Amino acid sequence: MKCVKVPLNQLNDIRIKLMEEGLMNMDFRIKAEDDFGYIPINEDVDGYEIVDITLEAIKKVPHNFSELLEDELTLEEIENLRTSFDTIGDIVILEIPEDLEDKKQIIGDAALKFTKRRSIYMKKSAVKGTTRVRDLEFLSGVDDSVTIHKEHGARLKLDVREVYFSPRLATERKRVMESVEDGEKILDMFCGIGPFPIVIAKNRNVNITAVDINESAIKYLNENIGLNKLKGNIETFTGDIGKVSEGFKCKFDRIIMNLPGLAYTFLDLAVDLIEEEGIINYYEFSDSYDSGIKRLKEACLKKNKEVEIINTRKVKSTSPGEWHVAIDGKIKNN
Repeated sequence: MKCVKVPLNQLNDIRIKLMEEGLMNMDFRIKAEDDFGYIPINEDVDGYEIVDITLEAIKKVPHNFSELLEDELTLEEIENLRTSFDTIGDIVILEIPEDLEDKKQIIGDAALKFTKRRSIYMKKSAVKGTTRVRDLEFLSGVDDSVTIHKEHGARLKLDVREVYFSPRLATERKRVMESVEDGEKILDMFCGIGPFPIVIAKNRNVNITAVDINESAIKYLNENIGLNKLKGNIETFTGDIGKVSEGFKCKFDRIIMNLPGLAYTFLDLAVDLIEEEGIINYYEFSDSYDSGIKRLKEACLKKNKEVEIINTRKVKSTSPGEWHVAIDGKIKNN
């Protein structure tokens, strides 16, 4: 490698000068040996002793996922590839467009290298069915779909093939937890593996009833209760909330309804189960808050109650123009 040989006591000053003039080769490390330093250069430099010496190459670290694919995909293909992905514990789940599926292995291997996680999977379907799972295809790393995800000090064990979980709701779960007061009786109608109940019960002394129709989700929720040191208590039930609720002997100070595609069909039940001045944390997919607020008001009107909207939020974007929205309503008797 062609280098400028300089006395060690001048090394830093000359390095800065060569960098400013664009003459220093940034792909190799400077070498110091005995009383001299050797600075790699791109071309001959007047006024210095030029020598040829072996230097260590600097490993280039990609700044983003796309840089790893520059030699494998065209610029147009890279632009079409959604380089955002879900990281759940040590598992990464990619969304790859149909027209790039023939490059899925290249993309999967690049994701493994870039994220340094254990396993890379690709979405093969949307979330579907009453158990809210999606088809996944293994791409790279180790084909093991069980992981432990850490969030706000909580540990959440799950199998990404058997249950639905979104790490993108972490901020929302923390926001709800921070609004909860000690002593609340809480119902999570569609609890999944229990991210809302676990995060809340870890930080608040509450009693939570957690229900889900997916047996695997409740199995992992029960494991998660054991994995975490909780201040509160969580009681779990497997089944449809409409049937499970028939056995409830109390009403609740807060009801969490995070099933945005279908939660509106259970609003009548939620209004029946909420205490006076209790809070419903309601979620739906929409382009605005109007439809959700209207649904809450209509459900309350049927039961001779009213709702005070105390908060609204866009939790995350789901598609152009559509959001996963949250509406918090305080329910009161007329």
